[in-house]
Amino acid sequence: MDRESLIRKSIRGEALAQRHLFESLAPKMLSICMRYLGNKEEAEDVCQLSFIKLFNNLKDYNNEGSFDGWVRRIFVNTCLDQLRKNKKTKYDVSMDDVDYRIENNDFIIENMEANDLMKIIEELPTGYRTVFNLFAVEGYSHREIAEKLEITENTSKSQFKRARTHLMNSLEKLHYGK
Repeated sequence: MDRESLIRKSIRGEALAQRHLFESLAPKMLSICMRYLGNKEEAEDVCQLSFIKLFNNLKDYNNEGSFDGWVRRIFVNTCLDQLRKNKKTKYDVSMDDVDYRIENNDFIIENMEANDLMKIIEELPTGYRTVFNLFAVEGYSHREIAEKLEITENTSKSQFKRARTHLMNSLEKLHYGK
């Protein structure tokens, strides 16, 4: 069954179509939730909540733009809502808490497995991880991130810079065993 017919049948409430749509989207969407939340149980809960939102709002999808992009936006926004709800996200970190030694070590990244990189991203502090995902992965601007997270644009920029520094240091440790 193609994606369009799955969507139409899911809107009509056909359980089999909804199941197929769920199964086709679940692995990728769960990985998005893991990237933002870092905790498997919480990511699974938010993923399930996101699917409920998806199916409740499926009738609003108007075939403009990518369906996957529309779905992804639901999941990312639900993750951000969860982070705000838990008040776990700490965006204001002392400048002394971060080592700003950045070097250009692109060769480290080239020799990594994707799973290793995802594990390092998941281990970032929540604020760093959230801004890093929104900027580097989702493609939001710092202004958009600031609006979504109710922080300043400069805070978004500094969180991204700190995340990048933290990632580079972790990559160096992984590569050099330091």
